[in-house]
Amino acid sequence: MKLTAYSNYALRSLQLAALRAPDLIRVDDVVRVHGLARPHIVKIVHELGCAGFVNTQRGRGGGFQLARPAEEIVVGDVIRLTEGPLDVVECFNPASNTCPLIGVCRLSRGLHEATRAFMAVLDDLTVADISANRDQLLVRIATAEKQALAPMRSKP
Repeated sequence: MKLTAYSNYALRSLQLAALRAPDLIRVDDVVRVHGLARPHIVKIVHELGCAGFVNTQRGRGGGFQLARPAEEIVVGDVIRLTEGPLDVVECFNPASNTCPLIGVCRLSRGLHEATRAFMAVLDDLTVADISANRDQLLVRIATAEKQALAPMRSKP
């Protein structure tokens, strides 16, 4: 299974919000820490807000924060939001399936089972879990922020 960068960035945004809770996180914080494009993070934070994962505050001094405790935000739910249906192969979607083997293909059944197992693991994981090694993560984040700011400081 391979998730999109969009899902990865959404989870990283939630993780950073959990690490810095209850403070507001700015989109620029996520951009700086992870070296991502600002428009992508703006779109992600907007979608996470619409889905009720984060609360957003616009304007000067604005940002976002988790809308509920990190223990209540299930990674599988975030993935379902950001990925949509996990149609690993065309036969997963009856509307677009052209495979004549549907219903008798053991490969399809195996891939369905693998997808269910994959999502079961993600359904057992929360934002609190992916933020549990807080001290280690914050050290890495501080290093990434320093590296991101270094080129700005060296400009004449």
